[in-house]
Parts: sequence; structure tokens; C-alpha cells
Amino acid sequence: MPTYQAVLFDFFGTLTRGVQRSAAHQTTADLLGCPADTLAAVLDRTFYQRASGEHGNAEATLRWVCVQAGVHPSDTAVRAAVAARHRAVRADTRLRRDAVPALAGLRRLGLRTGVISDCTHELPAFLPQLAVAPLLDVRIFSVQLGRCKPDAALYLTAAQRLDVRPEDCLYVGDGGSRELTGAQRAGMTAVRLTAPDLAGHLVFDAEEGWDGPVVESLSEVVELVDALPATC
Repeated sequence: MPTYQAVLFDFFGTLTRGVQRSAAHQTTADLLGCPADTLAAVLDRTFYQRASGEHGNAEATLRWVCVQAGVHPSDTAVRAAVAARHRAVRADTRLRRDAVPALAGLRRLGLRTGVISDCTHELPAFLPQLAVAPLLDVRIFSVQLGRCKPDAALYLTAAQRLDVRPEDCLYVGDGGSRELTGAQRAGMTAVRLTAPDLAGHLVFDAEEGWDGPVVESLSEVVELVDALPATC
């Protein structure tokens, strides 16, 4: 029997391949009347404010972003830009080939699974359409909880909803948002994913100097789940 009762995953860069903003984001900038590099710079520096849901729903948040960028689009343009951004983020989201097999394998071992993601409004809207959705017992989104990693609230909420103790959970992530030490502080065991495609991954507040366990693929998580210690 596996040591753990649940395995929790980061989403972007973990269940998905490394993320980079594609040309699809140009449409959002054009609709807002904003240079694409200016919009990208504002999005980068405001990520945690947006990912915590601090500025309301997707439309209200994008209006706030426009103020930061110094543009004042019409209501119609903002609504169109919200839809365009949703499509762009969805287009940038490519599940790893072993995401579904790994989640299915863990569930066959009797473990529960879940995702904990620092994200803006787009992911909660389109994740139900992805192939991993039926294999996730819990989904914790920062934009809905009002907290971002490494805040313990995200990890503890996931454990509570799964009705397991934090120490009975394994957390897997690429290391963004200092999520690995956050998981440890919440009482979980953490493993870093170091897949080759993460070299160009769009990530914020990356965890430096991680000296804990690492895996290079999600398939390795299934192989290691019996061998890892049950405490941090």
C-alpha cells in the first residue's frame, strides 16, 4: 500500500508543459489598444494581485490592468478582450503526455489526487474541459480562495476537503511561488518536477536552492510514491 493518502499537484508547469505567452495574446492587447509589451509587463508585475482575486471578476480585473497600463478601452472592448485572453491562456495550456496516465495510476493505487494552482480567472473556467478534470478529487484555485502560495491556507484547504491530514499528502510542483517550502511548512512532503521544458517556463518567485527530492517526469511520481518518507 502507498505511504500517502493523497498526491497534490501544481498546475502550470507541472501538470502542463512549460508555459510561454504565445502570439495569441496579441489579440488581447490589440482589443485594449495597448502595446503588447506594455500589457505583458503589467501582467507580470501584478500577477499575485490578480491571482488572489483582489480586483474582482475577470472583467473588473482587466479594467484595473488597463488603468495600470494607461489605456482606457470601451466596455465592449474590455469584454472582448476578456474572451480573447481566456482563449489565449487556454491555447498556452498543454497537458504533459504523462499527466493523465500518472493521475490514473495514482488513483489505481488508492490515492486521492488534486490540484493547487496560483491562477487568474481563466483556469477555473476551462479546467473542467481538460482530460485531467475527472481525475482530480479537489481543485484549489488562488483566485477563488483569495490567497497565493506559499500561504498555508491553500494546502490545508486541500487536505481538509480531501479529509486527510497534511502529513499524509505528497505535493508535486515546479517550484514557482516558493510552493515547495510552502507545502513543507503546511506539513506535507514536497517533490520538485525538473522536466527539461521548464527552462523557458513563465514562472514567478521561483524557489531557489531546493535540496529536497526531485523527479523529471510525472510518471516518476507514481514510481516514487511508495519510497518517499511520510514526513517532511
